[in-house]
Amino acid sequence: MKILRQFSIILFLSFLGEGLKMLLPLPIPASVYGLMLMLLALCTGILKVEQVKDAAVFLIEIMPVMFIPAAVGLLESWDALRPVVVPVLMITVITTVIVIAVTGLVTQIMIRKRRKKNERVSE
Repeated sequence: MKILRQFSIILFLSFLGEGLKMLLPLPIPASVYGLMLMLLALCTGILKVEQVKDAAVFLIEIMPVMFIPAAVGLLESWDALRPVVVPVLMITVITTVIVIAVTGLVTQIMIRKRRKKNERVSE
């Protein structure tokens, strides 16, 4: 029952994201709106991590299974994808490297700021 309640909260925020997608004329996917609402709710304390943690862990654990239909769809579309496979792979590799680098840099900046803050507090 606990996971069902937690999953319902996640679905409700996803539903609100769908509503925002219909209301706002921006080219942003509804799932991103839902994630932003979840982040906002968690950061403001409206929603506590414990209120969604078990369902979120479950969804992360089964995430690989969710990619099977997409992978099968790609295999079924191989004839259409064959002419563009090299550019798509190049773009995928380049953007992955960029995302990893930016994530690492942002993480390092945040760690340094936290260390400086902790040093000022301990003085």
